[in-house]
Order: sequence, then structure tokens, then C-alpha cells
Amino acid sequence: MKGQKGYVLVAKPLSRQSAPERWWKGFVAQVARWRRLHQQRVELATMSEDALKDMGLSRADVYEEIERPFWDDPMKR
Repeated sequence: MKGQKGYVLVAKPLSRQSAPERWWKGFVAQVARWRRLHQQRVELATMSEDALKDMGLSRADVYEEIERPFWDDPMKR
């Protein structure tokens, strides 16, 4: 047995949710993500020049970001 590599299969537990329930939860989570993105972009637009400078952003960067559609998620979450 020396030098032998063993592999273990790990079974995933079966989900108790049906496909429509999983789809609905995924949809709700995606809409919530879009809402958070929109809120973050609005907050970014209201920041002062000093706060933007502290983050290394210019007003042009902010305009570019707030012009993006709400569904355009740079993190692809």
C-alpha cells in the first residue's frame, strides 16, 4: 500500500427543491444583484471629488460607470 493513491467519491446530497423553485430563487437573486449594482452606481455618482480622488477615480470614470445598463455586471455574478 505504500505509495498508493486513493480516491474517494463524495456524493452530493440531492436537492429537495424542484427545478422551478431553483429557477425562481436564481431569478430573484439575479434581480437583487441588479438592484444592488444600480444602488452602488447611484451612490458612486453622488460622491464628492475628494472621495473619488481617494479611490483613484475621476469624474469621467464615474460617468462611464453610471452609463452602463443595470444588467451589465462587471463581476459576472
